Amino acid sequence: MTRHRSHSIAFKRQIAQEFISGETLHGLAKRHDLSRNLIRLWVQKYEAGAFDEDAEAADRMQEYEARIAALERLVGRQALELEFLKGALRSGPRPRSATTSVITGPVASPSPKDVG
Repeated sequence: MTRHRSHSIAFKRQIAQEFISGETLHGLAKRHDLSRNLIRLWVQKYEAGAFDEDAEAADRMQEYEARIAALERLVGRQALELEFLKGALRSGPRPRSATTSVITGPVASPSPKDVG
């Protein structure tokens, strides 16, 4: 059964450049355990400039992934801060003027009739 490997754009570009610079197809295929037809295909794509577009897209993807990772770290840090502040709020001292009983509720405001 054949195995399917994924090669980076940089590796494909390197193989194509080695072939163009004079390396034999057989030598490259044997050294890197690649199919000669695959190397021919990579050379055609390299000469057509396809690896340049792929390289730009790969670079853009790396930038996006780095930005996503930074944002995920920020969200995680903010989630920890929220949990810390919630805990501090729960365990902190209550103001003396506030009521602590659920039953009595807040102090009612005097009505205008009661004032005069």
